[in-house]
Amino acid sequence: MIALLQRVSRAEVKLGGETLGAIDRGILALVCAEPGDDESTAERMLERLLGYRVFPDGAGKMNLSVEDVRGGLLLVPQFTLAADTSKGMRASFSSALAPDAARKLFDHLVARARSRYSNTACGRFGEPMQVSLVNDGPVTFWLRASGS
Repeated sequence: MIALLQRVSRAEVKLGGETLGAIDRGILALVCAEPGDDESTAERMLERLLGYRVFPDGAGKMNLSVEDVRGGLLLVPQFTLAADTSKGMRASFSSALAPDAARKLFDHLVARARSRYSNTACGRFGEPMQVSLVNDGPVTFWLRASGS
């Protein structure tokens, strides 16, 4: 599972004119499932997203997690993170998990996040969403998680 984690001062995801999810200070995570990912992979990714230290402590060092600062977590599905861009002028998405299986994993990730961390919002799988954010830093990390 891949997540592009961005520390934000605010972020929101819309579908048409409807706001699906919005947060103030926190983490926007664009999430993609790959073949071989399962519920344990999603659990590991959630652990990393909630615990990854990207917020500054009193000394200005990135030593605090989104849980530590009580920030928001906005999860947005984005299959294009699995793109193979090594050849040609058009990406291949053969390394992304099939849509039905990916939807189940994203839904599992969201359900687990909401049960563990109340300040969780999300986008909608398979929909053409508009994501807006103010990246704070900028701070952006590419995370990978595998099961077990």
